[in-house]
Amino acid sequence: MRLANGTLLVLDCGSGFRSLGKSLAQEFGERPIGGYIFVTHFHWDHMQGIPFFTPLYRKGNSFLFHTRKQSRMKLKAAIEGQMADPFFPVDMRAMQSVRNFYDLGPEPIEVNGAVISTAPMNHPQGCTGYRIEADGVVLVLATDTEPGSPTHDQKVRELARDADVLVYDAQYTPEQLQGEKKGWGHSSWLEGTRIARESGVKKLLLFHHDPDHDDSFVDGLVARGQQELASVEGAYEGMHLEF
Repeated sequence: MRLANGTLLVLDCGSGFRSLGKSLAQEFGERPIGGYIFVTHFHWDHMQGIPFFTPLYRKGNSFLFHTRKQSRMKLKAAIEGQMADPFFPVDMRAMQSVRNFYDLGPEPIEVNGAVISTAPMNHPQGCTGYRIEADGVVLVLATDTEPGSPTHDQKVRELARDADVLVYDAQYTPEQLQGEKKGWGHSSWLEGTRIARESGVKKLLLFHHDPDHDDSFVDGLVARGQQELASVEGAYEGMHLEF
């Protein structure tokens, strides 16, 4: 997310983090790159891009990593672990950029023109949802959360209240959630439409697609969602939104 003042905010560090790094390196050239990175949790699909984010290896760049404390392991230790022998050819010491790590508490924080709020998601080993308010726009990322916990369900709705965009976990079908995928910590398009409607969300982006669901299948889920709520879209790689 790029703010009007140029501040870069990044939500999670999955496989797309590598592509972002290449794009930023091309855009900035020899100029230093800086940004704020907010990590939802430490599961592999949300962290695997970090060792391949080339700006981290360049001296003069600066990145501030944030995550809500949710386990005994700190974020820095999680990154060191995924780059340790025998999992990666170089360890974290090869990264020449300035890297700072911060634990987020329950209170909102302000970072260079944006207010960031968090809420716990219902996911094995924990996960954090983020609400970003900046430049008159509200964007919410609520991923890796399973409906059925009244406390978490209410927290998600509070986080999404009056958001311009809600990016929501729709990995499974409602039928899968009632069957073999119950307890895996993910949600469906149907729960996303319920939250969006109840919270006054302007646009719902279905996200975190299951790798076993091809484009045609995802299009079908989006179509089912649009029968419930007209403002439903499916997130896709390279998607660009302007406000």
